[in-house]
Amino acid sequence: MRYRRAFQPGGSFFFTVVTAHRRPVFATATAVDFLRHAFRTVRHKRPFNIDAIVILPDHLHCIWTLPEGDADFMTRWRLIKTWFSKHAGIKDTWQHRFWEHVLRDGRDLANHVDYIHYNPVKHGLVEQVIDWPYSSFHRYLKQGWCAADWGGEGVDVAGIGRE
Repeated sequence: MRYRRAFQPGGSFFFTVVTAHRRPVFATATAVDFLRHAFRTVRHKRPFNIDAIVILPDHLHCIWTLPEGDADFMTRWRLIKTWFSKHAGIKDTWQHRFWEHVLRDGRDLANHVDYIHYNPVKHGLVEQVIDWPYSSFHRYLKQGWCAADWGGEGVDVAGIGRE
């Protein structure tokens, strides 16, 4: 079976990336710091914006916007995964594939940002979104784009994303 990837130069994409065997590779602050450094290193050479992100112990979700005319997220993911595995000294870190979704419009983007930020609550890691340290939610809060108590009762994030 031939696997097809989305192609949209300059597009915004939602990604789910999972560790091999769902091992909790990112359960420590040190591992998360290695992952952050991997992102910084790759972004320096191959720019892209990280619009939203959450890092959980065994997977991560993020939204990237690529530069105008550039659709090569596959190379960026390969470089991030390779850098992390090499520098963190962890073999067999990642599932071979990842899931991506091209964001269609502002509403699709907003729904996926909500899904990302609510994910630690969904997985029972915290009771409130603000309590998860490895999330762009804190940046959104600082920018005034959401309230500190966002993610309480009534948030509808069902059916978005894949894990």
